[in-house]
Amino acid sequence: MENVIILGTGCAGFTAGIYTARANLQPLILEGDLPGGQLTTTSEVENFPGFPEGIDGFMLMDNLRKQAARFGSRFESALVDRVDFSEGRKILYAGEKSFEAHSVIIATGATPRLLGIPGEKEMYGGKGVTTCATCDGAFYRDMDVVVVGGGDSACEESLFLTRFCSKVTLVHRRDELRASRIMAERTLAHEKIEVIWDSAVEEVLAGEDGKANAVNIRNLKANDTSNIPCKGVFIAIGHVPNTKPFEGVLELDEDGYLVPEQNSMVRSSVPGVYVAGDCADHAYRQAITAAGMGCQAAIEAERWLAEKE
Repeated sequence: MENVIILGTGCAGFTAGIYTARANLQPLILEGDLPGGQLTTTSEVENFPGFPEGIDGFMLMDNLRKQAARFGSRFESALVDRVDFSEGRKILYAGEKSFEAHSVIIATGATPRLLGIPGEKEMYGGKGVTTCATCDGAFYRDMDVVVVGGGDSACEESLFLTRFCSKVTLVHRRDELRASRIMAERTLAHEKIEVIWDSAVEEVLAGEDGKANAVNIRNLKANDTSNIPCKGVFIAIGHVPNTKPFEGVLELDEDGYLVPEQNSMVRSSVPGVYVAGDCADHAYRQAITAAGMGCQAAIEAERWLAEKE
């Protein structure tokens, strides 16, 4: 039986691996279907502390993996599909395989919702299509960009992007924003933001350099199409937390995010099970905040195991 099993290999999972390994707990880290997490799809990361010139997303995650391995973290490729936390031990199932541990750190992340349109995946991550204005907005200084969505996230992204971009075009499928009143009012009042109503982005177009330079949109009422030149396309239609294996076992909120105990950021409703990163955090969703939660979860697990002994 393992002392601790960590699910996920993003910033939260790797950081938890570094801390638990340094505590001599010999953690086993289970890599899911995207080893390294979302940052492996990002060409450059400029807001992770310690890299004044920025760092390639894949390289950052590779460095974290090597650091966790250096202290004794072990890795195995497995995608957990169900769990049993009903006994004192924790059992994790990945198809026909099973793993047992005294403690578990869940750092399975969240998957951004995409539109599923031509050009989107081809230009995702460094070529003009992104899902995080906080991460990538500064790359589009003095450029025109498009934001897709109509909720609080889309309004927040649009307002944030006005700090850098010449113009922000918000494309929404309906004739009014779904965002909270104050967010909607701020968005509609901003001189840099133009809203295109009743419309859907149908294609992201690339320029000669292979990067986004325009989108095709369709007016859903008039059924006509138009073209909007832009250098960046920010998809802001929400995220799906990767928490399905924990349904009915751990507390989830209405959107499927893991809910920590009220007096802790990382303790779950089951003793010895901890949460970290985007699977439990729908407010910040940053690499550095995920790493911080991974650190907290590791320290909590170490203390819990010591008390149990």
